Amino acid sequence: MRVMLIHPNYHSGGAEIAGNWPPAWAAYLAGSLRSAGFDDIVFVDAMTNHLDDETLAARIREARPDIVGVTSITPSIYTAERVLEIAREVHPEALRVLGGVHATFMYKQVLSEAPWVDVIVRGEGEEIFRNLVRAVDEDRWLESRGRIEGLAFRDGERIVATPAAPTVKDLETINPDWSLLEWEKYIYVPLGVRVAIPNMARGCPFTCSFCSQWKFWRDYRIREPKAVVDEIERLVNDHQVGFFILADEEPTINKKKFTEFCEELIARGLPDRVKWGINTRVTDIMRDRDLLPLWRKAGLVHVSLGTEAAAQLKLDRFNKETKVNQNKEAIRLLREADIFTEAQFIVGLDNETPETLEETYRMAWDWQPDLANWSMYTPWPFTPLFNELGDKVEVFDFSKYNFVTPIMKPDAMERGELLDGVMKNYRRFYMKKALFHYPWRGTGFRRKYLLGCLKAFLRAGVQRTFYDLGKVGYWGPQTRKTVDFHFDDSRQIAPAQMEDWVAIQDRRQRAQERKKAVKAQLDAEREPVLACGGSTRQMEESTPHGPHP
Repeated sequence: MRVMLIHPNYHSGGAEIAGNWPPAWAAYLAGSLRSAGFDDIVFVDAMTNHLDDETLAARIREARPDIVGVTSITPSIYTAERVLEIAREVHPEALRVLGGVHATFMYKQVLSEAPWVDVIVRGEGEEIFRNLVRAVDEDRWLESRGRIEGLAFRDGERIVATPAAPTVKDLETINPDWSLLEWEKYIYVPLGVRVAIPNMARGCPFTCSFCSQWKFWRDYRIREPKAVVDEIERLVNDHQVGFFILADEEPTINKKKFTEFCEELIARGLPDRVKWGINTRVTDIMRDRDLLPLWRKAGLVHVSLGTEAAAQLKLDRFNKETKVNQNKEAIRLLREADIFTEAQFIVGLDNETPETLEETYRMAWDWQPDLANWSMYTPWPFTPLFNELGDKVEVFDFSKYNFVTPIMKPDAMERGELLDGVMKNYRRFYMKKALFHYPWRGTGFRRKYLLGCLKAFLRAGVQRTFYDLGKVGYWGPQTRKTVDFHFDDSRQIAPAQMEDWVAIQDRRQRAQERKKAVKAQLDAEREPVLACGGSTRQMEESTPHGPHP
């Protein structure tokens, strides 16, 4: 039984500017398979190695796997589908499996547009994929596929989804096989060291309307800090990892566990050998301000903050539950603790204007994070905000849903003008930082890290890979009206997926109507609150001279 895992060759010019990121999904699936006795696993990282279709076809033909497994986020979905189409062409005997967040929620769309996909793994893959592999190995795949939880597949003209599988309750049972990866190729550019993305917790208790992670992982679970540090120590010792980023949406949610994690790193002397970064919420920084020195002592050097938007109106729309003034204070606290800060701004909603873009720049400069990032709003097609936007979403070419392409067209701006405004913010922010901050502020590690970040930006700029500028033909303000984002207008929502969306919307609307009706009934039946003496009228406020006798 040979299983071949392939990471699709998709590039967007976004997060890649900081380095090549190891595909952790392959390590987690491989570890789960090995624990069940399936050791014949072949992994191909087509993205890091920039493999074209012909080379990939040759690799599949040579390996002759029994199963080909691919993952996909939304922007890489067509590339992932193409990988499995190639597998059908050169080795049709293999079962073709697709997983990942996009396929989990958009399985009707995927199975409609790519009928060569044999089966979709919906949700956390370790246990579902292992059950699927076991069924194939025992030659009972076709008769038992309807009884394996967490799958979707075609049965003739019908699309079938089995019941959702339970989430992995004990994360300690997952032992990723990191040896599968080509570690010499995963380099974090700012420090020039190998980088890893281990997992401390899964899930998020917050329900930001633009995010899908809380829907995918469903419930929040956290590992024991000692076990996480065990894994990091192995990454450092066995694979010479010098920097890691916790994959968690918000690793600081559980204050007690995160503190234990920091203390365990310190106790083992790991901060001298490996540095690390996290994404987290502004409110956690405010809550844990007294612990920031401990975080820094544990080797935490980079915190990316979801400040999201400068206008308070936008924060409320995202259901972010933070306030603008908290963003500035959190950045100040991190700076005082000698932790590098990256402020993340979301731009490009329908109400974006040149003035609001300018506002985000002024706030970024006023707050003085070490780094600032302006991400184009990307309406994931399986999030609440996507449904709220309705017909304002005009682009269904999911390959462009990558945080660097303006999917939404603001009412007051063209997409090319929006891109130009974002580039103007980048130019001003980093030019001033490069001239007046990075070379002169701090010494030793701080100066090295900041100059490394600048190097990453400059390299991506020279190569025209940053924000896909070379591909869209942006060369400065003079080209803002001729930018071509190459949207594939033939891409549309499949009828089966649209029917699913309509059904979800109908259920949501009926639930809201029932909620309103119940509230109205309770309000009507509720007895009025009586004042003293049985009157429904409350006593008027007393005069400043005190109560009357």
